Amino acid sequence: MVNIKMFIPRESTALSLGANDVARSVSDYSTLHEAQLNLIRNGSRGMFWLEPMLEVETSKGRFAYGPVDVSDVPSIMEDITTNLLSKHTQEHRLALGLTEELTYLKKQTRLTFARAGITDPLSLNDYLALDGFSGLHKALAASSQEIVTTVVDSGLRGRGGAAFPTGIKWQTVHDAPSDKKYIVCNADEGDSGTFADRLVMECDPFMLIEGMIIAGLAVGADEGYIYLRSEYPVADEILQEAIVIATKEGYLGNNICGSGRTFNLEVRLGAEAYICGEETSLLESLEGKRGEVRFKPPLPAIEGFFGKPTVVNNVLSLSAVPYILSQGGQAYQQYGANRSRGTLPLQLAGNVKQGGLIELPFGSTLQSLLNDFSGGTESGRPIRAIQVGGPLGAYLPTSKFDIPLDYEEFTKASAVLGHGGIVIFDDTVDMLEQARFSMEFCVDESCGKCTPCRIGSTRGVEVIDRIKYDDSRAENMILLSDLCETMINGSLCAMGSMTPIPVTSAYKDFPEDFHLPSNNAVLEETNHG
Repeated sequence: MVNIKMFIPRESTALSLGANDVARSVSDYSTLHEAQLNLIRNGSRGMFWLEPMLEVETSKGRFAYGPVDVSDVPSIMEDITTNLLSKHTQEHRLALGLTEELTYLKKQTRLTFARAGITDPLSLNDYLALDGFSGLHKALAASSQEIVTTVVDSGLRGRGGAAFPTGIKWQTVHDAPSDKKYIVCNADEGDSGTFADRLVMECDPFMLIEGMIIAGLAVGADEGYIYLRSEYPVADEILQEAIVIATKEGYLGNNICGSGRTFNLEVRLGAEAYICGEETSLLESLEGKRGEVRFKPPLPAIEGFFGKPTVVNNVLSLSAVPYILSQGGQAYQQYGANRSRGTLPLQLAGNVKQGGLIELPFGSTLQSLLNDFSGGTESGRPIRAIQVGGPLGAYLPTSKFDIPLDYEEFTKASAVLGHGGIVIFDDTVDMLEQARFSMEFCVDESCGKCTPCRIGSTRGVEVIDRIKYDDSRAENMILLSDLCETMINGSLCAMGSMTPIPVTSAYKDFPEDFHLPSNNAVLEETNHG
């Protein structure tokens, strides 16, 4: 009788590709052949082109097979029992080798995603065995100001897009006098090509919970909310169960780890609106109102949820905190480049052969990222453009792939690093259509509160259509440029002010798709700003 310890993910991508069916087939096979099976439903390693990926525990570490279909299960199980576990060899066509030795993983620096795909996401014992809650214990032994100072020293900046220093935001809430303060996690991950937040919540939920508790201790908040994208049912299920476990084991509630400190946490589902990813619109929705942007000032750190001082941080920002408190601010600060410290989880999507999650220190270039991880386009055609930072990010041509992954370097290039989503396009893409999509996206997703965003985007679609059909093309190119400038300078929030970024990048870097030669005088006129 063979003893087999096996891992099959329960993460959304793996599930969508049949992971549950594979798991059932493995269980059925083991029962039929009287094999002792310990099947663990782990998180994903983030190598989506290999999902469902099946891992087997061996004396040398975990061994991977993938992507596995139900029809592959009998032959894989035969290979495991007759070769892998007895002879330490393998012959199956889907055998990938030792998981930790896979090049895609070995080239990464995983701090935030160190446990992703390794643990059962709902096993507290797994979490504790891999340094879980050690940051919280250090925070409980420190003063609130010491916690804030540690985060400031780490150089951590918001991973949701704006890149504002996390410690400075915490310091503001810490110093604000109030009888009540809140921690709000922005888990409304809506940018195209992004899934890192979801992976945290589905693969390592206790890390996010720990980060939010530490944030509460730092600023004096005893209540937190995770504003979760409603399109993430698996993340919702896992988070809800993780909160119950953490509460039962004394990590949440009225007496955290016997310290007498209090922190309660709740998940609230979002309103299915992209604009609710903006922090003030999120707070309006969280309060039960229509998700519209608030005027600033006052900042949420001063008057946030129900008018009280509130920390609003992204999932990745809060999830970086346990490592920082556990290892120290300087340990995190040693990674990165210039003012961009630590690591950034990047997400490859679109027309790409090897889509997935890559965590690297800031400072690597886009070109090295594509060379090392993408595997090229799924279509096999050359890459023509990539969009970084979601639907409001610039479209970058191949001539700009040498930009370092650094917030300030991207700003210099009139681009956006944002949440780290990277969408790849091959040489069949029409960049005029992509510019039109950007304007149309703003039409659909604007909250409607300010005129430049609400009306400007509608007019933008009309102007691009006139350019497309050669209706006074030269005049409309100038009009499009002026319209973009108005939206940038007059919109109330980033929704309207950033929509022109992909539009202007499209007509400046891909003028031929707008039927303009690169040296055309009309194009020069559109560059006057």
